[in-house]
Amino acid sequence: MFKMTEVHAGYGATPILFGVSLEVRAGEAVALLGRNGMGKTTLMKTAIGFLEPWRGAIEFEGVELTGRAPHEIARLGVGFVPENRRIFPGLTVRENLELGLSAAADRSAALRRRRLDEVFHHFPRLRERIEQPGKTLSGGEQQMLAIARVMMAGARLILMDEPTQGLAPAFIRHIRDMISELKRLGVTVLLVEQNARVALSVCDRGYIMEKGSIVFAASSRELRESPVTREKLGV
Repeated sequence: MFKMTEVHAGYGATPILFGVSLEVRAGEAVALLGRNGMGKTTLMKTAIGFLEPWRGAIEFEGVELTGRAPHEIARLGVGFVPENRRIFPGLTVRENLELGLSAAADRSAALRRRRLDEVFHHFPRLRERIEQPGKTLSGGEQQMLAIARVMMAGARLILMDEPTQGLAPAFIRHIRDMISELKRLGVTVLLVEQNARVALSVCDRGYIMEKGSIVFAASSRELRESPVTREKLGV
């Protein structure tokens, strides 16, 4: 469903990614693991179109993404939940959610109602806070809102960058359960996560990044048991 082949990218003259190749099959949740500063967020920004690769290929459902703007990629069915959520703090929960529809081909009132019902089924707390400004939500609630926003767009592939960062254990469990539910609904997930234990508990497979390259790939079970995981991640 999603594939990166020999992707090189960086900022200015500084290279960050060195020939990264990975793939995500439809219906999977795949973890991208690594210590801070190894290039995981750069990979996400390159995948979603915020950063143009120097060379290499990026495909989604057979369509080349390289050179496309982020809004074009979103309309193809790729959603992005960035690090630190990036919700609109002055807009209400409803307004933040409805902005997610800007990436959908169909923006009808019927679709808006249906998507809102689906989101509130998974995140009833957001229904309770529907008219509150985003800035009044807790960190965990803001993360729920960020995930719900890409669900509103009908994304078939969701890229998540550190969704549990800074959250209390109860919210971490909720986000983990939400990823499991997304899989059940047929949504594919590529998850960047510092918390390897959480990521491997919910993902089917994983990749380990080090210094801008993929250095190990295996099933989640193999990653949990491998000495390479302990060596590279300290877990």
